[in-house]
Amino acid sequence: MTEHLDLPTPQVRERIARGVSGWPVLALSVLVLALSVAIFAIGVQQENPAVAGSLVGLSLLVGLAAAVAAAGLTPVAPGEARVLQLLGRYTGTVRTDGLRWVNPITARRRISTRIRNHETDVLKVNDADGNPIEIAAVVVWQVEDTARAVFEVDDFIEFVAIQTETAVRHIANSYSYDSHDTTQMSLRDNADEITARLSEEIGVRVAAAGVKIIESRLTRLAYAPEIAHAMLRRQQANAIVAARTRIVEGAVGMVEMALIRLAEKHVVDLDEERKAAMVSNLLVVLCGDRDAQPVVNAGTLYA
Repeated sequence: MTEHLDLPTPQVRERIARGVSGWPVLALSVLVLALSVAIFAIGVQQENPAVAGSLVGLSLLVGLAAAVAAAGLTPVAPGEARVLQLLGRYTGTVRTDGLRWVNPITARRRISTRIRNHETDVLKVNDADGNPIEIAAVVVWQVEDTARAVFEVDDFIEFVAIQTETAVRHIANSYSYDSHDTTQMSLRDNADEITARLSEEIGVRVAAAGVKIIESRLTRLAYAPEIAHAMLRRQQANAIVAARTRIVEGAVGMVEMALIRLAEKHVVDLDEERKAAMVSNLLVVLCGDRDAQPVVNAGTLYA
């Protein structure tokens, strides 16, 4: 069962920022900058100081305008987004890759939206039966909401790592390593169900950071070294008992079938004592772990 978490309501959610292609702005900035240089060159050639000063001042203003416009140019790589802030206020996210132009005075933080892997360290925890086990997992995740990843947590990468470890510990504490009851799930026998619940729990925990869990898998699952030998012997004993139980069930069915067929075909009439002897012999042959040595009775059945 997924642990219930009372997470705070997100204060901000991602929205797409308004932006335009940066190539026209780049071309215009280059033209304006060239115009500024030309005006400056003309100004310094003037003999009239007033005209020269005016042209030089105009060239500086035009150059400053070109620089301000160029400052809004923002390259966005594939698998990347830019989170925009204007005077501390979130104004939107640019996800379109290529050269974009945004408000020049906004702060632009680069956020990777690529798929990432996080592998936990090998954790030593107790399972539901109190047995110490070693467990580790790998989680595939991706930033889904860039605004929440930036503003809802201090460091969303560290947040994912810590919450993943917490979820792995909780899952390990909630189930037995190896369950003897077929109606209960165990970490070893129900790997697909356990990893599905692990993905669900991690997803709930990291939702506040705007992160989506794509998949999670256990990469290590074993008893701790101090009890591994004893648990291996117990597993071997359980396997032997289960195999013997299966053999006995099959042998009883075969003996029952043999008696029924003999009676139906009227091959031989057996009294209760001889039936008991036949059942005993068949069970010894069918349930024994060694090949039986046949004995041929050359006399009569009741000799």
